[in-house]
Amino acid sequence: MRMHRYGGLLSGKTAVRCFMAVVICIFGIWVVRLNQVSRTELTVRTGQSFEKAVVTEILADNLQENGTRVGEQKVKVQMLTGEKKGEELEITSSSGYLFGAACRPGMKVIVMQSVAGETVIASVYTQDREWAVYLFAFLYVAALCLIGGWQGFKGSLGLIFTFFSMLFIYLPLIYRGYSPFWTAVFLCFLTTAVTMYLIGGMTRKTAAATCGTVAGVVIAGASARLFSLASGITGYNISDIESLLTLWNTNGIQVGGLLFSGLLISALGAVMDVAMSISSALYEISAQNPELTGRELFLSGMHIGRDMMGTDSNTLILAFIGSNVSMLTLDYAYALPYQQVINSNNIGIAIMQGLAGSFGVVLSVPVTVGICTALYRSRR
Repeated sequence: MRMHRYGGLLSGKTAVRCFMAVVICIFGIWVVRLNQVSRTELTVRTGQSFEKAVVTEILADNLQENGTRVGEQKVKVQMLTGEKKGEELEITSSSGYLFGAACRPGMKVIVMQSVAGETVIASVYTQDREWAVYLFAFLYVAALCLIGGWQGFKGSLGLIFTFFSMLFIYLPLIYRGYSPFWTAVFLCFLTTAVTMYLIGGMTRKTAAATCGTVAGVVIAGASARLFSLASGITGYNISDIESLLTLWNTNGIQVGGLLFSGLLISALGAVMDVAMSISSALYEISAQNPELTGRELFLSGMHIGRDMMGTDSNTLILAFIGSNVSMLTLDYAYALPYQQVINSNNIGIAIMQGLAGSFGVVLSVPVTVGICTALYRSRR
């Protein structure tokens, strides 16, 4: 009997693994086909490229006695990539804060060059910081794995999957003209399901956390939509709408929904944290005391959730305030009138993002607790 049961368990695990392998293959094929899209050329870049180089000499500096830079530097660089690889070029570097760099010998830079026959027009675009990006990303993943152990490693896999889903699923779907709002909902469900599965496996706890997260994210989106109807703020009130309208004219991208789509993605992390914490805590409570009634389990979950609401709501609001510190500083410095500030589009959007995301966090608590109660009590 024991051997028969053991064999059945192995065959069940094998079936699950085969099913997951088939799903992964189908998903991979779909992603590859999804990214086979021809993008409309918005600007002419014929002959233009961005290449790596190293500064070998400063020919003319623009550093002033007071420490500021005016005009351009004239530098000599050795090209490391591209059509002029190995050659030395004399180019300029502007003193702007967005473009150019304060060059020094030995510094690696990105050169924007246009080559037409023997004619080369080039300038320093910015400092080469690719290595810094990859280094800090590696250090973060390493810290996550060292401190979190096996769970940290699985969490890093979920993080990597979420990042690549944004690049290779969300953006192609948006570019193909799909609704940004429902695309974001789909992305939230997909990344949440994969992350929860990696952390908790295929269990009731994972199912409850996934459903609670998706519910909270949708609630955040619905709250933002209601705020939009009440305040008159739409996705067309953002600062870079003029550039985005070009995409609407050329590709039919629904640019008006990008604001609410971004809000859902921003709220995902906090809502996922709340849902998983509640789901995990109630799972342990239910396992340790299986005689608890559904009402008692629900009340326990609400007590746990109430302790989490304040901190996670602060997390979202502070995140949106932090992303708008420059704008708030300018408003304060210019001593703008209250009515101008409270009714401006930028402030309204920031308030909508913070409050709608917090609505999603707060209301996801009873939803997740209710789902956990239903699933965990059904084991009887």
